[in-house]
Amino acid sequence: MSTIAGARRRTSSNFLYRLIGAALLDGSVFEGVEGDRRATPQAAIVVFLASVAPVVGLSGVIGFQIDALVRLAALSMGAWLLWTVLIFQIGVRLFPDPETESSVGELLRTTGFAAAPGLLQVFMMLPGMLLPVFIGTWIWMIAAMVVAVSHALDYRSTWRALFVCVIAAALAGTIAVIIGVLFGPTVH
Repeated sequence: MSTIAGARRRTSSNFLYRLIGAALLDGSVFEGVEGDRRATPQAAIVVFLASVAPVVGLSGVIGFQIDALVRLAALSMGAWLLWTVLIFQIGVRLFPDPETESSVGELLRTTGFAAAPGLLQVFMMLPGMLLPVFIGTWIWMIAAMVVAVSHALDYRSTWRALFVCVIAAALAGTIAVIIGVLFGPTVH
């Protein structure tokens, strides 16, 4: 086997291991991606796939719409970047623990993998599963985000990580509404 093929197989198995570990809220997986700069594209792939999953899951209800898929993917990527930068500013600058030392890159990697439970939204297509899968995966992704932030910011308290995530989400939502009002279509 060539060295390149072996490296590809290790990378893909490493990605799958990280994906499953993040979904299982395994702190050691978040610690691992935090320090691995090569995991940044993998984190972006997780966010992208998690944004595509609900479109596929809803395809039985709304039909498969490529424009919805593209818009949702772009929106998800932008929201991930905005939320991560806000988490960094709030968590590192305003509410750090004494051990807190992080970078936006570390947070991008950990928060990207926190979207892993969102991949399960493809199962919304199953009869009677739309609401349970949607609600369950969102609660699961929020829990993963709190674990990711807790590890990336070296917090001793999960409550502090939850607080930072909630404040950053509220700010990101406010910014999104303002942008929507300023640049969105006019409703008559």
